[in-house]
Amino acid sequence: QVQLVESGGGLVQPGGSLRLSCAASGFTFSMYPMRWYRQAPGKERELVAVITSDGDMTTYADSVKGRFTISRDNAKNTVYLQMNSLKPEDTAVYYCNADLRTIPGRYNYWGQGTQVTVSS
Repeated sequence: QVQLVESGGGLVQPGGSLRLSCAASGFTFSMYPMRWYRQAPGKERELVAVITSDGDMTTYADSVKGRFTISRDNAKNTVYLQMNSLKPEDTAVYYCNADLRTIPGRYNYWGQGTQVTVSS
């Protein structure tokens, strides 16, 4: 049973920081890249950040570059998203994602999401 469980969301003021966590289980975490997406009301789901299986390469959406940092701890089966200098436009539900479709019978998996609200 593949599970992705996000945590760490909440209400924060503009300019503040938040650290999201995604705990993974049910697959060999250290062998797969991990992704963070977000979705604001009325908008399409947006890819925010990607990290390779060993953490040696990362990719970010232009909208968060320089402010967000994706990282992972393979010993803890956890991927993180450190969010600094938060803006109201960062308000969204943030989702952890693992694409396991190279494994027969597996799918593209999503966590339940965690709400991030940036407002004064």
